[in-house]
Amino acid sequence: MTQIFTDEELKQFKSAQTEAFPSPVPTQIISNGEFTPSPQTEQQSQVEARIKQLADEYGKKQGISRRQFLGSASGMAAAFLAMNEVFGSLFMVNKAEAAEPERALVRATSLQDQFIFDDQTHFVHDDFKHDGLLNIPRFAADHWEAGLSREQLSLSDLKFQNYIRQIFLNSDTKIALLSGAPFDDPSWWFLANDQIRGAVESINKLAGTRRMYGHFVITPKQSGWMDEVDKVLETGHTDSWKAYTIGDPLTSTTKYPWRLDDEELMYPFYEKAVKAGVINLAIHKGLMPADYEKSWPEVWKHASAWDIGKAAKDWPEMNFIIYHACLRPAFELPDQALAEFEATGEIKWASDLARIPEEYGVNNVYADLGTCFANSATANPRFAAALLGTLIKGLGDDHVVWGTDSVWYGSPQWQIEALRRLEIPEDMQKKHGFAPLGPADGVVKNKIFGLNTAKLYKLDPEVAMHAVGSDGINGLKQEFTNSTDLRDNARYGYII
Repeated sequence: MTQIFTDEELKQFKSAQTEAFPSPVPTQIISNGEFTPSPQTEQQSQVEARIKQLADEYGKKQGISRRQFLGSASGMAAAFLAMNEVFGSLFMVNKAEAAEPERALVRATSLQDQFIFDDQTHFVHDDFKHDGLLNIPRFAADHWEAGLSREQLSLSDLKFQNYIRQIFLNSDTKIALLSGAPFDDPSWWFLANDQIRGAVESINKLAGTRRMYGHFVITPKQSGWMDEVDKVLETGHTDSWKAYTIGDPLTSTTKYPWRLDDEELMYPFYEKAVKAGVINLAIHKGLMPADYEKSWPEVWKHASAWDIGKAAKDWPEMNFIIYHACLRPAFELPDQALAEFEATGEIKWASDLARIPEEYGVNNVYADLGTCFANSATANPRFAAALLGTLIKGLGDDHVVWGTDSVWYGSPQWQIEALRRLEIPEDMQKKHGFAPLGPADGVVKNKIFGLNTAKLYKLDPEVAMHAVGSDGINGLKQEFTNSTDLRDNARYGYII
């Protein structure tokens, strides 16, 4: 849940953009403000130290500085080599990529045309005044390691221009879905629904093709919410819906928590959505703090999987896309979460989500990887493998979709690289019946990266890729790549 920290709490945090080591892959958990990050673990510290050693060793041989090496494709490879040394062989990488820039570049180039549809992205409108939101990127800056200091960071880093830069110019993302969040206090909305629509239309106009999709954020229980639904359906100005069953993600005292399976409240909405053919509903779930039962009394239940199954069974025409894969832990104790999985095969709330198809006989429930994959890959990649294995085994590899929660975290490229290289360890595959993830551009990962979401939005990936290859944004990307020496692996937010 989004937390706006007190001054005392903020004194514990540092900016991930300036205070953290500029690793290609974060060596600390960075918070997007929806949870308190945990301190750097001993293993993460070991990874960081090894990355520095490799950067100095290979950078010297290549005649470049540590900073230049870390910003290169070889630097990315070195980061995964270091992670394998500490966590075990989880990432597909070899020493030649780190030692030979040409080989690393060949690999990066071979994958740059992969179809990637990011189904969870954000920025704030130009008149957004709440500096407290900077606790999101400051926290990431201090925890996952980014590039700006607390003092340097400004709301402009979370706005439209930087969004374009990080999502489309600094990553291999081809298509993105712009999302929002509801608040009891309307001034806290990152983007109003009409602003989401306006941004989507502006970006698509700039591109000359379809690069963006957009949500319409619904606010069940709030006065007039169904009237707003009727208005947007009349205009046809939405591609899908976004909802927070907890009501307001900012405060545990929200007045508007609700359930997906509330027949009186929600079923009339589903009926209208199905009739209009707008059948994709993304729902924020999970990411609760460690003391959730105390700090979010009663409200926390609304962030769990308790209401998904019945709603999905009663409304098979709707697609229920569960953001953050309903993962409860915000990785305050990543090793503890992994140990619990190793002992029981259970992951809090995510396992409940994964069981829904079998328990309810449905095939319209999906898991989105926003934040949960980034955090688990950073904290303990073996847990990331366990999470993916659990979701794929229960939901199917055609029901897991890619989301990054950027631009809160800067460029999503490191997250893309982490999934491209990750493999579920053989012992875990054998013990839990998990299928391998396979190569970076293999069947499973291509489905997760974009094909599954393309199907949800009735988009032909081949047609889309042909269009984006020569559109306005691709032209900007080429100019940007050729002219800038700015880091493309900066993360915003907070670390301890």
